[in-house]
Amino acid sequence: MHFTGTIWRPPYEWDSLLLEVTAGCTHHRCKFCTLYDDLPFPFRMSPLEDIEADLREVQLFQTGPMERLTRQMQGLPQTEGPRRAFLVGANPFVLKADRLERIAEMIQTYFPGCKTVGCFARITDITGKTDDELARLARAGYDGITIGVESGDGDALAFMDKGYAPEDIIAQTRRLDGAGIGYHFFYLAGIAGAGKGRESARRSAEIFNQTHPRRVGSSMLTVFPESRLYQEIQAGNWREAGEKEKLEEVRTLVERLDIPVIFAALGASNAVNMEGRLPEGREKLLSALDEVIAQYSEADLRRYREQLPHL
Repeated sequence: MHFTGTIWRPPYEWDSLLLEVTAGCTHHRCKFCTLYDDLPFPFRMSPLEDIEADLREVQLFQTGPMERLTRQMQGLPQTEGPRRAFLVGANPFVLKADRLERIAEMIQTYFPGCKTVGCFARITDITGKTDDELARLARAGYDGITIGVESGDGDALAFMDKGYAPEDIIAQTRRLDGAGIGYHFFYLAGIAGAGKGRESARRSAEIFNQTHPRRVGSSMLTVFPESRLYQEIQAGNWREAGEKEKLEEVRTLVERLDIPVIFAALGASNAVNMEGRLPEGREKLLSALDEVIAQYSEADLRRYREQLPHL
């Protein structure tokens, strides 16, 4: 398989076919991000020949004669291949619609049972596509894309150099709604800085309540020395929120989200994992957060943060 650097995927894509179609990030300017610093280039498209070679390799491994014989001898049911593919890379949705359609066609050729295709996306990746192109991508199987919006707080987005404003989140996700492409949000608690967490969560909820994500996945900011954000801290331009403030921020977000959505905090950056559906699971989620806030000291939570080798 042609994988480059560390491979990142959302927790809920654990059983998807992972297929590299890009490596790196076209934006590569978010001050907190170090996820793709291990690459010798900012961004690269995979050749179609490499993508097809990977599909052939997976097909041989999962549905080839030896695999089928092995499963038959062991009395196991035959596998029909993956039902979903997830294209890896920071934002494969930036690719031209024609190329994304071609990739979906290739996946369908090798795995006819693969019904949907997901990937990471930036808000600006949607902006660059027409409504007709989005509709074509929906017909090609693109659905459940994961957007790292990080926040709906305009001040935080601007400082972190995300490259879009809160109103862009609303406008572009409405275009996805119109095309029939479902989406998930990643939220990053802590990017507003010390003393601003709750207000940032309130602003974010106000924006998110005007959209229709299937899931809001919350992670917590971890500042690594290699990041531009660390340099801002050293220069005295920004202060990191404490661990309990980050938890209070997440609590405020859960409290104020009025849309039907799955809320989850499952990544390694969260000291305690939780998941539930809003609005019916709100009280259970709030109780879990209250328990963590009461049970763990700031020092305990900070110790966990400092031991993280990476997100």
